[in-house]
Amino acid sequence: MSAYKYLAETWKRPDEGIVRALRTTRLVQWRRGPSVVKLDHPTRINRARSLGYKAKQGVIVARIRIIRGPMNVERPRSGRRPKRMGVYGITSSKSNRWIAEERVAKRFPNMNVLGSYWVASDGRYSWFEVILVDPSHPAVLSDRDLSWLANPSQRGRVYKGLTPAGRRSRGLYTKGKGAEKAGPKRYARRT
Repeated sequence: MSAYKYLAETWKRPDEGIVRALRTTRLVQWRRGPSVVKLDHPTRINRARSLGYKAKQGVIVARIRIIRGPMNVERPRSGRRPKRMGVYGITSSKSNRWIAEERVAKRFPNMNVLGSYWVASDGRYSWFEVILVDPSHPAVLSDRDLSWLANPSQRGRVYKGLTPAGRRSRGLYTKGKGAEKAGPKRYARRT
């Protein structure tokens, strides 16, 4: 097996072995640090490479911290019975990974989101790493694998749900029986 295959096998069980040891020491620092951090290199190189990451100019990786759990909704001030308070059981239709990509894209407005992956989580937070590409960088424009991101239709692709996390939340990876109502038409503009 190649080195990337071994890495993929170890990350399949993050609560065991060396990944657990690395995570417990890192999480203490990550909790104390800022919510969005630009990294020199990805933590999971095999996953980053499978999403299209290349160690070259114009491509960066950022780690983001997201609070886990359902949305925090303010409790109504006037009277309602508890069932109609609208506080519990309210969840977002977007995944935490998609929300993480959007927040990183807001922090780096000149970059396009290529993809993201899970890195760690504890009882309160989840950490994701997001791969960003500068569509106007000459090194990206001359790269045949990344130059498609320079197309104007890919501008703001994370907000259109075109990243892998967005496509998963939109139901585009679900096929067959039971997936009849999923698909692009769900978010299509009605005129």
